[in-house]
Amino acid sequence: MSVYTVRRVAAKILKVGENRVKIKPDEVAKAAQALTADDVRQLIRDGTVWCDRVKGVPRIRAKLKHTKKKSGKRWGSGSRRGGKNSRISAKSKWMSRVRSQRRVLRELRDTKRLKDGTYRDAYLMVKGNAFRSMGAMLAHLKEVKWLKAEAPKVAAAPPAAKQ
Repeated sequence: MSVYTVRRVAAKILKVGENRVKIKPDEVAKAAQALTADDVRQLIRDGTVWCDRVKGVPRIRAKLKHTKKKSGKRWGSGSRRGGKNSRISAKSKWMSRVRSQRRVLRELRDTKRLKDGTYRDAYLMVKGNAFRSMGAMLAHLKEVKWLKAEAPKVAAAPPAAKQ
């Protein structure tokens, strides 16, 4: 059997393409003496004939890039594709902003830091898109004096010693 036939039979046995089948250069004559598929199987067992591994794409660079992106890097204007509202929709931005402002308003009301009767007015201002950010909302609340001054924190007195 010729060396080409040995490669073809070995490719069929190993279930790979013919181009991946390799024969040791110094044992080509031994491979050419094979007559049957069993002889080729024996050559494979001996290590005279083998198949190359599949060459893959190294993932290390992709993994490094992914870890950098997770940590907040590679996010500048040069990396962005798409318009301002295609990356995060305007509605999603609105919802996150309004929810956080309403959460802070609730906390202020529950801790009695908001003056009486002002919660509903502030809530409706948030609903009406009066504040572009949390800082703007808190600044407005201070400006119109809807926030009560924080009570000074008094250190607890040490317990009286027993006599």
